[in-house]
Amino acid sequence: MTLAQTTLALIGTGMLGREIARGLIASGHPPARLILANTTGAAPEGLPCRTTTPAEAAAEADALLLCVPPAAAPGLRITTAKPVLSTMAGITLARLTELTGSTRTIRAMSSPAAGDRLAFSPFTAAPGATGADKALASELFSALGTTAELPGEAQLDVFTAITGPVPGFVAFFAEAVQRYAESEGVAPETALAATRQLFLAAGRMMATGPTPAEHVQEMVDYAGTTAAGLEAMRASPLAGLIAEGLSAATARARTIG
Repeated sequence: MTLAQTTLALIGTGMLGREIARGLIASGHPPARLILANTTGAAPEGLPCRTTTPAEAAAEADALLLCVPPAAAPGLRITTAKPVLSTMAGITLARLTELTGSTRTIRAMSSPAAGDRLAFSPFTAAPGATGADKALASELFSALGTTAELPGEAQLDVFTAITGPVPGFVAFFAEAVQRYAESEGVAPETALAATRQLFLAAGRMMATGPTPAEHVQEMVDYAGTTAAGLEAMRASPLAGLIAEGLSAATARARTIG
């Protein structure tokens, strides 16, 4: 069964759930085959999908995608033998089986960038997940951007840390760039416009072509102003501090559930 033929119950309509729904619809998934579910049964604004309760959605759907906060997981009260996909950070495959009764569980990590089909959503599957279940997960998460199947949950915890913090880390770096420009007398609105455009361009440049490391080395080899700045940052503790931040986020991801 392909994704387009699958009736999916998307349970949890907070920011991530809404954006995943938006991305799926933008990719061409029929709204009639996407049932949204939350505790109130109230439809999120702007999504042309039926909204009901989690139990009702689970009963009607072919597969479930859980997008509720980890703390809300015990309150789901769903029992099913259907494939259960989850984006809940820290909720293990074994715990998903305890919560839902399904042995066909798949853990994934995604982000609100799914709404614009720009998310990286890796996943890992329990032994009970079938080849068809994994193919469904791959097709679903590919519709939201790009995906990859990981060999185990330990790596998914790394991506739990990377998926959330990295956009924040980039925003922190962008803030530093903007503030530097302002400290040199550039008007705040000009500094903000420049920073936004420069980081947009940098992201698009890194999306294809040379790897980030190759791009850095090209700039260093060019021996211009960029090289001077990069060499100064290479000589600083910056890379180690970034790694420390990511390690702290990974450690936290492993204790959420």
